[in-house]
Parts: sequence; structure tokens; C-alpha cells
Amino acid sequence: MPRRRQQGIGLGIMFLLHKLYSTGLGNIPSVTLLAIIGQCFLFMGIVNPPWDRYDVCVSGESILLYHDYKRLFLSAIEHADDFHLYYNMASLILKGRTLEKRYGSVKFLILLVVFTIATNLTYVGLVWLASELLESYSYMKQCAIGFSGVLFALKVLTTHYEGTDTRYVHGIIVPAKYAVWAELVVIQILVPRASFIGHLAGILVGLVYVMGPLKYLINTIYWSVPGFSASLGASYTYHHGTTGTASHPEPAQYSHQQNVWSTGDEVSQASQSHDDGMPQQSYGWNINDGSQYQSEQVSQSNQLYDYGGSGTPPTQPNIEELRQLRLNRFRR
Repeated sequence: MPRRRQQGIGLGIMFLLHKLYSTGLGNIPSVTLLAIIGQCFLFMGIVNPPWDRYDVCVSGESILLYHDYKRLFLSAIEHADDFHLYYNMASLILKGRTLEKRYGSVKFLILLVVFTIATNLTYVGLVWLASELLESYSYMKQCAIGFSGVLFALKVLTTHYEGTDTRYVHGIIVPAKYAVWAELVVIQILVPRASFIGHLAGILVGLVYVMGPLKYLINTIYWSVPGFSASLGASYTYHHGTTGTASHPEPAQYSHQQNVWSTGDEVSQASQSHDDGMPQQSYGWNINDGSQYQSEQVSQSNQLYDYGGSGTPPTQPNIEELRQLRLNRFRR
């Protein structure tokens, strides 16, 4: 297994450590933090994978000709130098804090994985298209590494959810809907070595998510994971009434005004339990301290049936029968 040379604590790593310290590790959601630590350890050589960073860069040739599909993921988590790593991870801190809190850690993890693969697939498609239209095979040989394409896709989401009219792009105010495109151009001017096609691929992936198709795929993956739907349903039931997003009924609550067990809009017909552990049947009449009244009504209701004093008495009558019994009692 080749051992990559361990990197020292360069200036970019120091800047990133300062960024993590100033933000506070407790303020960075778990998946975002693990993604940052993992990519840092990979760059510094603390994690020793069986490849070199430039052995997994993604290109149209490596995917379409040599079918080296592992590059669709591995290329995104490698970085060329410490400043490349710093800028990408600093950006991930900002976007991850917003989006992971919005989606939850599990769904955000799925989002990152899908965006990584989708961005690199889009990159491959774009370089193939460029090589065909411009009749230059050189585009197919361009090899890219880094997480910035995924970050552009995440930027589309954060801009979409913020709902503001304008945004600052390197100190310049631009309309929010054009902010990500402005940043694409500005970064290319400031960093000519940056992969314009890779960043463009990220923007396109973000737009496909916002418009729906990729969102449907990610939701399908999320809901197909065993146990999530059940746990989420329980969570929705618990939080109903505070978030206003769930359609599940309220948990059963005891109403001191009506002296009945209810589930919000209707009386519960199921057996409930008192604090003493004894099951009580709730028919919409007093089950708190009306045992004498209940016994009297049941006793009268038994007169409707002739079972000869033997055998098991029939099931207790329903509410309508008890109401008729009470009316008949006052008519006597």
C-alpha cells in the first residue's frame, strides 16, 4: 500500500483550525464536522488510503473510457493544497450549519453523497459535450479534484431558502437569483486554475434539486431506509401542536371539564387506564367519581334482558340505550 507523505501544519490548515475554534465545534452539526475532519485527515496523511490524490481525479476519459467509477466520489474529498482545503472547508462550515439543521443529519448525509456523485457525473457529461462541440479531446483529459463543485450545489440551496432579494458576492451586491452565477465568474477570475466546468456542474445539480427531480430521488432514498418513517411519525405525533406540520392526532388527554378521555375532536371509545392501573371503559360519561351513578344505570339496563339469573349477563348497553333508560325513568 503506498504511503502518502504526511503534510505539515501549513498556513491553510492553521487558518482552518482558527475558523473551527472561532465557530465552536459545538456549533457545527455532526455530519458537517465529520466531513471536515475526514477530509483534513485525508489531506494531512493521518488517514492512509490505498491511492494518491491525483490517482482519483475525475475526468471524462477516466469514467467513459476506463470506467473507473470510484473517482465519482473519491475525487471530491481530495484537495490539491492546504489553501484549497481551507477555502472549501470554511465554505462547508457555513453551508452545513444552515442545511444540516434544516434537513437533519441523516438526510443531509444522503444529500452530500448524492450531490457528490451527481456533480461529478454532470462534470463528465459537460466535458464530453465540450469535446464533441469544440472537436477537442483535451476536455476529456482534464482532471479535477476537490469539494467545490458540491459546495456550489449547496450554495444554490442556501440562496433558494434564504429568500432574500440581493446578496453580496465578494463585496458586490447582486440580485440573489444571479448570485451563484456571479460567484462562478468571480472565482474563475481570482483563481484561474479553478475548474470552471466543475463549478458549473455543481450549479446545475443544485438547480435540478430545487426544481424537483433530484429532490424526489433523495427523498426516496431517505424514506427507504428502514425505521426512519416509523421514528419520524412518532416524532411528528409528539411535536404536533407546536410545529403545525403534522397531520397525526393529538395524544389522548384527560379533560377535567368534560370528565372524559378524548383525542382532541372526538371521544375515545377505547379502554383507558386510570392512575390506579384499573382499566375503565369510556362511553362519554363520568369515569372520575361517578361509580355509583354508573352502577345504577347498568343495573337498570340489565332489566331489558331476560337471562333468568343464570349465565353471563349480556354486554353493557351503548349510550343511546342508556339515554332511553334515563328518559323512561323520569316518565314513570
